[in-house]
Amino acid sequence: MIQANRMMVEPRDEAEVAEHNFQALKSVIHEDLVESLDLSIIGTIDQDQLEPEIRSVATQFCRSRTRELSSEDRDRMVDELMDEVFGMGPLERLMHDPTIADILVNSPDEVYIERHGRLEMTDVKFADDRHVMRVIQRIVGRVGRRIDEVTPMVDARLPDGSRVNAVVPPLALRGPTISIRRFGARPLAVEDLLANNSITPEIVQFLTAAVQSRISFLISGGTGAGKTTMLNCMSAFIPHDERLVTIEDSAELILQHPHVIPLETRVANTEGAGEVTQRELVRNSLRMRPDRILVGEVRGAEALDMLQAMNTGHEGSLTTVHANDTQDALSRLEMMVSMTGFELPTHVIRQYIATGIKLVVQLARLKGGIRRVTRISEIVEIRDNEFVLADVFGYQQTGIDSAGVATGHFYSTGYAPRCLERMRASGCSISDSLFAKS
Repeated sequence: MIQANRMMVEPRDEAEVAEHNFQALKSVIHEDLVESLDLSIIGTIDQDQLEPEIRSVATQFCRSRTRELSSEDRDRMVDELMDEVFGMGPLERLMHDPTIADILVNSPDEVYIERHGRLEMTDVKFADDRHVMRVIQRIVGRVGRRIDEVTPMVDARLPDGSRVNAVVPPLALRGPTISIRRFGARPLAVEDLLANNSITPEIVQFLTAAVQSRISFLISGGTGAGKTTMLNCMSAFIPHDERLVTIEDSAELILQHPHVIPLETRVANTEGAGEVTQRELVRNSLRMRPDRILVGEVRGAEALDMLQAMNTGHEGSLTTVHANDTQDALSRLEMMVSMTGFELPTHVIRQYIATGIKLVVQLARLKGGIRRVTRISEIVEIRDNEFVLADVFGYQQTGIDSAGVATGHFYSTGYAPRCLERMRASGCSISDSLFAKS
């Protein structure tokens, strides 16, 4: 058990005192409840069959505390004890709220959520750091991982696809922390992006033609900018007679396509063996007869293998990268290729990138939490050993409204991209008027 620097939180007002005492009592009852159970049989019995039995025992424990709990508090206590045994404790009700995108546990008495792009403080409380640790241990234990002083960080995926990151002491100085990135039950479609004004019909038409004509492009942006969402949306325009292989560190893609083979990396076990990297999966995917390869996010040496795939018969492959600008995205990609260990000249790397990738789509999360496609650039050529980019579409932020949300407008630069000829040759009906300067 990790001994955190602060085991009990200090309540600040009467309501917090009551909630703190409630959570502390729940921890005591929970420990008594666990001690009374035959843990050896729990894994052998179906949860639907086991739950009524444990609820009955929990109710008896709570009734024995009549002096400390009112009738209303007893009902709440039983429900929360069930969440402690089968769910994620105090976080369980947040996990059932479809409007919440992120759950962030900074300390036992400090739990934030992100809803509609904005952070909010919640009234969710843990009893102490040990309570937070119990929830973390339950999460990572279910996915066959471990977290302790030797391995104080873990990145895991819940059954519903949510991504969980936990950091505990000695790395987390204020005590154990949890960050949960949630994904909706229904993945966002292009219609949702249009309704949210994250994209325009003209950009949709252009990107649809790019996907259908097998033009490989890179989706870049910062954390939470919507890169995975955009990749999901673009998959809907890939012809259904093609076979897709997806490669991710933590599976997040929910592609709108009937023929998808998802692959996920694996970390090393406690003995340091069994690791499978993205680069190994990209190499292996080439033997799986894919029409296109979609890498959730390139982060290292797999960038070279991804480019090789794009240059050797797997055109139309897509990937994302963390970057602040389209030019920066290419610089990052160049740096990743250099991480392979091969002594490749800079001009060779840049030419290889320009041959494989034709477009860079930049996304951004602006003030107030709104997401926008802020730039679409075409890689025109390599001139004087430098990338020459030409912007096709863009977004100009003009200010902030009374609610603190960024305002602005989309525009077309008037540049007709060179890949337009290929789009038309592939049967895509796309007019020059789409690129009229605005």
